[in-house]
Amino acid sequence: MIDIKKIENTLKFIGDLKTPDIKLAWRSVKKEMAAMSQKRILFDLSDLKSIDSAGVAFLDEIKNSPDKKIEFINVNRNINQTIQAFSTREMDEPEPPRTPSFFERIGDIGFRGFQSGYLLLLLAADIFYWSVAGIFKKKGQREGSFVQQSLLIGVNALLIVGLISFLIGLILALQSAAQLRQFGANIFIADLIGIAMLREMGPIMTAIVVAGRSGSAIAAEIATMVVTEEMDALKTMALNPIRFVVVPKFHAITITLPLLTIFSDLIGVIGGFIIGVTYLQLSAAAFFNELLTVLILKDVVTGLVKSIFFAWIILIVSCYQGLRVSGGAEGVGRATTASVVASIFFVIVADSILGLIFYFGQPLT
Repeated sequence: MIDIKKIENTLKFIGDLKTPDIKLAWRSVKKEMAAMSQKRILFDLSDLKSIDSAGVAFLDEIKNSPDKKIEFINVNRNINQTIQAFSTREMDEPEPPRTPSFFERIGDIGFRGFQSGYLLLLLAADIFYWSVAGIFKKKGQREGSFVQQSLLIGVNALLIVGLISFLIGLILALQSAAQLRQFGANIFIADLIGIAMLREMGPIMTAIVVAGRSGSAIAAEIATMVVTEEMDALKTMALNPIRFVVVPKFHAITITLPLLTIFSDLIGVIGGFIIGVTYLQLSAAAFFNELLTVLILKDVVTGLVKSIFFAWIILIVSCYQGLRVSGGAEGVGRATTASVVASIFFVIVADSILGLIFYFGQPLT
């Protein structure tokens, strides 16, 4: 409880100046100060027994009175220490953050990009090393993890990959059929569907589906393990997290993505075949004879090589985003989203580069 006594131009505080009494003290002090004609008012704190942070804030607010000059007198040692600890009157105002210049922003973006690329290369080298070593040495890996990951990444994705590939082949053939029909080139629908699916649409659509489905799951799993400190627990048990967690996924996606791509190619060709038979009035024998005539081994190899590179990109990017997570559940969500976006971006970039390599690498006829 606080009691305030007025003696001429002095207000004497008696008791405890703490949070429950601030409202009463504020009313009493404002009333007494309004009644005083003196510009200089003294606050006698000799009988003040204790004060908390709210009481210090109260004194700071009174001290800032624009029409009165306030001075504190007879402040004992304990009260003075508390005031100095909680008072904000003598604290320097923080300087506003300086806006970086254009070149500083460009430099910061470049440095962050270089650092991210460097860490990504280190992670990729670590994954490739332990993946090759894991073929010959099974120690440090969970038994049956390769089969489990193959089922999760490959077998469970068959339905969605098949459905999307079928629709892609169907729509691609349907959009092209009207133009081919005008020139009596119906049979060339087999050429278009076969080359497009095997060289381009099959590998890239399969990679995009796997990036959105399995890549996000890999990033979320690893990010959760980082947040819950499971990765640190593996290290304390002398287990390499890359070898224990990532290598089985690397082996699984390297095997299953080319197989999914072959499945996607076949289903996409079937979608084009349905349009060729129903809309262009082609016979099944004519369609497949033309398809086998135009396709060469390089078309199949091109799609499979692309799918292997896409598999590595999806896994490395997903692991990188999962390992660099920060924060809790929100950070896991950000890492998952970033892994899908980055995986699809780098898959398309890699597809463009590989497409140019295979295109300019083939002989001109």
